[in-house]
Amino acid sequence: MDTSAGLYLAIARGGFRRYSTYRVATLAGAFTNTVFGFILAATFLALWRAKPGLGGYGTGQAVTYIWVSQALLVTVAAWGGGFQDDIQARFRTGDIAVDLYRPVDFLGWWLAAELGRAAFQLLTRGVVPLAVGVLAGQAVLPRSVLTWPVFLVSVLLAVLVSFGLRFLVSVAAFWLHDADGLRALMLVISMFMSGMLLPLTLFPEGLRQAAQALPWSAIIQVPCDVFLERYGDRPLTGRVLGELGFQLLWAVLLLAAGRLAQALATRKVVVQGG
Repeated sequence: MDTSAGLYLAIARGGFRRYSTYRVATLAGAFTNTVFGFILAATFLALWRAKPGLGGYGTGQAVTYIWVSQALLVTVAAWGGGFQDDIQARFRTGDIAVDLYRPVDFLGWWLAAELGRAAFQLLTRGVVPLAVGVLAGQAVLPRSVLTWPVFLVSVLLAVLVSFGLRFLVSVAAFWLHDADGLRALMLVISMFMSGMLLPLTLFPEGLRQAAQALPWSAIIQVPCDVFLERYGDRPLTGRVLGELGFQLLWAVLLLAAGRLAQALATRKVVVQGG
């Protein structure tokens, strides 16, 4: 195995192991996601019974959407957090300047750690709420077994998009000195524009089109619709590939923007440090 690939794999494993040590917090989080799943599912049931087919979703699809979104919230860090908390702490101690000059790529290090975190959260706080929803007879599993690997690819791309957005916010602290305000703003945007609260198809026409074109829709809305086979039960149709391409495009653009911001931040540290 290439040395650099082995290093990043080790970082990802470290991220996985780190979060696996917080067992009580993980169980509490999975329980919380499950409780909110039932609450939101009841709300959606009442809404869809009053207006069947709302947003193009059947009642079963709408309730399943809730359970899948609850399974993804922590995996894709829709609320923020993850590596952002670590970077912010290093800004406060000044260790961030040292990080930029290590022989390991700054963005690559945090991305590898984030992928390890996301893998653990998917296997725990992702699987548990969805499994409970299925056992409760509320969530419906995909009809095609091939939908599962496509869904996992979509989740991976969602994590990359989410990381790209959050990395840009974190790097902005080189200029803002404190990114808390920007993080709060990004949280509000993510809540409404990712499909976390409601499917984007329920938005008014102009707002819906804008929301679906922005990167936040790639975090929750697209993976949920892939799981629901909204683009058809044949996983590799043009529509499915189009949505995966949409996620990939935003992932590439955001990571490229993060790379540029990192380069500018490195120059800023050099200037400030003399």
